[in-house]
Amino acid sequence: MTYFNKLISVTNKRIPNFKNIEKVLANQVPDRPTLFEFFLNDKMYEQLSGQRLKGQSFLQENIIRMIAYRNAGFDYFTLSYPEGFLFSPHEHDTLKSISLNETAIIKNEEDFSSYKWPDANKYDYSYIDDIKSEVPSGMKAIIYSPGGLLENTTQLLGYDNLCLLLFDNLDFVKKVVDKIGDSLYKFYENVIGNDLIGAAIVNDDWGFNTQTMINETWMRQLIFPWQKKIVKLIHAHGKKAILHSCGQLEKVMDAIIDDMAFDAKHSFEDNILPVEQIITKYGDRISILGGIDLHFICTHTCEEIQTRANGLLKITANKGGYALGTGNSVPDYIKDEKYYALILTALE
Repeated sequence: MTYFNKLISVTNKRIPNFKNIEKVLANQVPDRPTLFEFFLNDKMYEQLSGQRLKGQSFLQENIIRMIAYRNAGFDYFTLSYPEGFLFSPHEHDTLKSISLNETAIIKNEEDFSSYKWPDANKYDYSYIDDIKSEVPSGMKAIIYSPGGLLENTTQLLGYDNLCLLLFDNLDFVKKVVDKIGDSLYKFYENVIGNDLIGAAIVNDDWGFNTQTMINETWMRQLIFPWQKKIVKLIHAHGKKAILHSCGQLEKVMDAIIDDMAFDAKHSFEDNILPVEQIITKYGDRISILGGIDLHFICTHTCEEIQTRANGLLKITANKGGYALGTGNSVPDYIKDEKYYALILTALE
């Protein structure tokens, strides 16, 4: 029996229960080992749902992804922001990597004034209610945004230009950040009260492998106040806030936990700090999600992946606050069987 067939056999008998991931996000012990993943990939969504994504409506795409999450044994599914809600018009879905300078659009006040800024209040949010009838009892959605503050600022200004502007015209950078922050806040304001939404991801890549993308002083001055405000909004609705951010964030972890008050952290790499060490260092203060490094998955056997996953489940079995998954997402270059072997460790 393949790992895929074994997975479907197990999940056919499994009833989703959002309370499991909710307990993880509260740094408690879930009733059973629990999974977390930000994204799968289109090939996997289609395999797990038995449906094609190409040519589907925006609503149906979200339904297909929800079915895939359900059939993979998750207690939730990640739900997209409204159709068309983007800060940069550039689309790079088919590219494996892009330059951080490639999408630069705004270079000065004139560009800022003429740019067509998205208004989060003007998008159609009816898809959230429309999908409700398709969602199995016990399952909820975790919403995410079209990138975050620093990510969108970098896209609009270009990374090199951003670095120069931080020295030459900090007020202008703040003006761009605040414009994005206001729109992202309104987005979360529009969605977080919906009873289908069980938690929210604040997705914003902040670091390279060795340091934050900009100096932590600027992070605290420009980025963190908005993130703190968004987390406070999410908490005001009785829901948990997950930070998805790649990179070396050691110098700002205390701010993530104590100042911004995120409930959980996602995205980890072994070459920065293995997730086992992250759990030891921070697991008493914030929930840890995923962490099985993508390079590790690519270069190790299914049996070796399951051994590491079992080790993680054992060290967190009594303390809680952990859900099993990859260190980032499930890109299409990972062999399906390896990923299914990984999550079966929790499901079985």
